[in-house]
Amino acid sequence: MLEVQLTHFYHSLQTYGLRNKEHPATWLDAFFLLQQLLEEKNDGQRQVVFIDELPWLDTVRSGFITALEGFWNNWGAHQDNLMMIVCGSANSWMLDKLINNHVGLYGGGTHEIKLTPFSLEECEAFLKSNRVFLSRYDIAQSYMILGGIPYYLHYFKKGLSLAQNVDQLFFSENAKLKFEYDRLFSSVFSNPDMVKAIVSFLYTKNAGYTRREITKGLHISDGSTITTCLNALEAGDFIVKYTPFGMSGKQEHYRLSDPFCIFYLHFVQEQQKNEHFWKQAVQSPPVVAWRGIAFENLCFRHIKQIKSALGISGVATKLSAWSKRSDDTDGLQIDLLIERNDNVINMCEIKYSSDEFTVSKDYYRVILRRQNQLTEMISQYTDHHIRSDL
Repeated sequence: MLEVQLTHFYHSLQTYGLRNKEHPATWLDAFFLLQQLLEEKNDGQRQVVFIDELPWLDTVRSGFITALEGFWNNWGAHQDNLMMIVCGSANSWMLDKLINNHVGLYGGGTHEIKLTPFSLEECEAFLKSNRVFLSRYDIAQSYMILGGIPYYLHYFKKGLSLAQNVDQLFFSENAKLKFEYDRLFSSVFSNPDMVKAIVSFLYTKNAGYTRREITKGLHISDGSTITTCLNALEAGDFIVKYTPFGMSGKQEHYRLSDPFCIFYLHFVQEQQKNEHFWKQAVQSPPVVAWRGIAFENLCFRHIKQIKSALGISGVATKLSAWSKRSDDTDGLQIDLLIERNDNVINMCEIKYSSDEFTVSKDYYRVILRRQNQLTEMISQYTDHHIRSDL
């Protein structure tokens, strides 16, 4: 593997003008050749070095990261006209070895760009540019399945309905994304089996679990491994960390939020042999139930747009949900609470409907009961903290 990577790197240098230099035997040699090439080509103008998928060059005992540190710290960082751009899809590696590196490359980076999924608006524009015309109802559903990832969306074929495209992507004999779930974790994480186990466990409860519950449920130790995995999952937007309303910061929950993973675990892994599953099941109770949860997730991922619609874009906020079980009632649940630093809490009820949703008298009473219970809880919470402060 190392030999192949060094050869590819050497050929790239030759493509850009390297001549009369021997094939590098180590990464130290390879980066020295890069330095020599840049010095030969230096005419005072901007020079750009771009290395894609950096984590996969750092194989076991390859010495890659040491060579990169030496190249940049000893020479590259002192060249005023040199810009080095590195990319990588392995979040844990990028975080540990580059962004949060406190040794050789500490403070070496000047800018970070985190590529994020498209928003609903961007999904609509992207599909139209590919001449795929779907209703906004179906665009929302496509987001609930694919999470706004343009690489997945570009597989949509014009002239097909959303259900037909979903069947072709996930359930047909040669479906493009049938095995994407395993490929995704293998390509992005250095410990894919552990990460997949965490994701599968979080999938079992929409509200998520505490760190202690995760380690207990998976029968693993609460150490650096789980920390690394959770941090990588959070950095990659696979999960979100939040504190349920009314709980202390020590009761942080981790919740699975990646639409693609949720859809795969909900449907794809159990339906590998039915090529027309989505067209047949699109109005089935399991799909209808999934839509409700998936739409809540969509709203959480578009909180910027929701805040804009509410006119509170400039207000610092914290997101949470709230549920309360009671022996004498049916219990209470509020889908989204936006806690604002201007001493206001927005209570949001999230409903997914193909038609205009009408609030009946009975449903209005339910909302009022939730509002009253929330108000009472906020009052008790505030009184408790006032007494504590006194």
